[in-house]
Amino acid sequence: MKLVAFDFDGTLSDSEMTVLLGAQRGVADEMEAITERAMNDEIGYAESLRERVGLLEGLSADAVETAFEQVELRPGTIETVRALNDAGVVTAIVTGGFGRGVESALARNDLPVDTIVANQLVFDDEGDLTGEVEGPLIEGTKDDALQAVANNAGLTLDDTVAVGDGANDLPMLEVAGFAVGYEPKPAVEPHCDEVVASMDELQELLERRGVLPEM
Repeated sequence: MKLVAFDFDGTLSDSEMTVLLGAQRGVADEMEAITERAMNDEIGYAESLRERVGLLEGLSADAVETAFEQVELRPGTIETVRALNDAGVVTAIVTGGFGRGVESALARNDLPVDTIVANQLVFDDEGDLTGEVEGPLIEGTKDDALQAVANNAGLTLDDTVAVGDGANDLPMLEVAGFAVGYEPKPAVEPHCDEVVASMDELQELLERRGVLPEM
């Protein structure tokens, strides 16, 4: 397997970008409640995303950057992704979160990945959020995104590993050659080939599967 695609919020990061943005706007509790309903497959992902981002209308660009500076990678993420990069494995992040937040976290940790598929917040002429969101993973699903990333790398879905935790990861997990749940939600776990609870466990699993060379 030559491509590993990660979800971001809840997988590579234990931060939730929309909650951090919500804290800047004073609506974090409402954000978190909507997120939890979506991750448990109680409401559609597109609906939940629009509801959450709608609460952010008027938030300034500076406040957005302050929130994104608080996005942290899980312990072991840097080592695992670097090991994949060093082994020549294609690394991708496929997230319904926001590209600027992902890029900020990766840049602060000097951690490149080959591909990021993410949504984008929309700013008005004054530099404030409009409460709207754009991107491929609003109505689109992660199976299509994974297929596109694999195609671009000259690979098939059988060549891919998907790692995720929530209901919106299910399409990607179901079509990948190997599906890994990172502390998955109860509705997600039955669809995973393996489950891990840390990045160290994930790296060991990828070594056992031959995706990474054994240390």
